[in-house]
Amino acid sequence: MLKQARIAVLVSGGGTNLQALIDAQGTVITSGKIELVVSNKPGAYALTRAANAGIPTAVVLGGEDFDRRLVDTLKNCDIDIVVLAGFMSILGETFINEYEGRIINVHPSLIPSFCGKGFYGLRVHKAALEYGVKVTGATVHYVNAIPDGGKIIMQKAVEVKDGDTPEVLQRRVMEEAEWVILPQACEYVCSDFCSKVCGDQSGEKD
Repeated sequence: MLKQARIAVLVSGGGTNLQALIDAQGTVITSGKIELVVSNKPGAYALTRAANAGIPTAVVLGGEDFDRRLVDTLKNCDIDIVVLAGFMSILGETFINEYEGRIINVHPSLIPSFCGKGFYGLRVHKAALEYGVKVTGATVHYVNAIPDGGKIIMQKAVEVKDGDTPEVLQRRVMEEAEWVILPQACEYVCSDFCSKVCGDQSGEKD
């Protein structure tokens, strides 16, 4: 059997993007498998979504040595790829260095617009509407030390419609962009990881 990358998804809230990843396993995502879901919020509904799908979960609270405790949690599960899906905590140097080039994040705008420090959740869509843009969207990018500053992997545009509220626009961006490109980008990164680390196993048989 071909090796699959072991994925950890980091979440803080309801986990709609996590659900999109779970639903894409075995179809869009074939080069990796979600082996762990981690939240910094004990009551996050994303943990319930993971449990319902039979995926192990962990809670790592913020505070002293947060990055090191997070690294240890992932290492205990031999995680290869980290996906941030609504993870409302800034990762520090310790964690980023440990998983350099193997952490991806989905952001609800077309970077470099409406991104960086302070731009998250409804704030992004509110800013887009206030500015008057006619097109917005979502971006999946690698994570580095600069908030939303890593190399872009994939983007998808979404129309802004007359009468949109931040809540309505948020939902459209999730449905038309985030839930589409996050699984696709996850597969891309997992496939790339396997080809580099595991070698070309295309000739192997199950």
